[in-house]
Amino acid sequence: MNSAVDAEGLMRAAIGKAREGVAAGQTPFGCAIARDGQVIAAAHNCVLATVDITAHAEINALREGCREVGGIFLEGAIVATTCEPCPMCMAALHWARVEEVYYGATIADAAASGFNELTLSAAELLRQGRSPVRLIDGILRDECRDLFDEWRQLPHARAY
Repeated sequence: MNSAVDAEGLMRAAIGKAREGVAAGQTPFGCAIARDGQVIAAAHNCVLATVDITAHAEINALREGCREVGGIFLEGAIVATTCEPCPMCMAALHWARVEEVYYGATIADAAASGFNELTLSAAELLRQGRSPVRLIDGILRDECRDLFDEWRQLPHARAY
């Protein structure tokens, strides 16, 4: 990573956003985006609140980041997301031309918590699509996996 923001620090911002989402009755996913050494966006999943199945943390952070820079491309951006991006989110990150994506928990971790995940990994999607986006796994994985446990203990926990 070639910016002043490190992967763990950015992931901690994503984890914080995920916890905000859980406290608001949402699911345990968070994402943060940095560019030129500055965090430009951080968001959590709000699928249930918005009744929008596409309102994943990565999509929400991309929308916020693109508004912040005034354009649809985020070249040079680094992304930290608490869970491996689903195919929709990974494709959107590719289309936004981000440079690197760091993730903690895996699609398998989300599926084990009851989420209806597609089993196409982010790495396989990038490989098949010949994407230049660099994908780095396992960043604060245990802390990201713990988000599922924290969320499942709440009475409003509802997977989709």
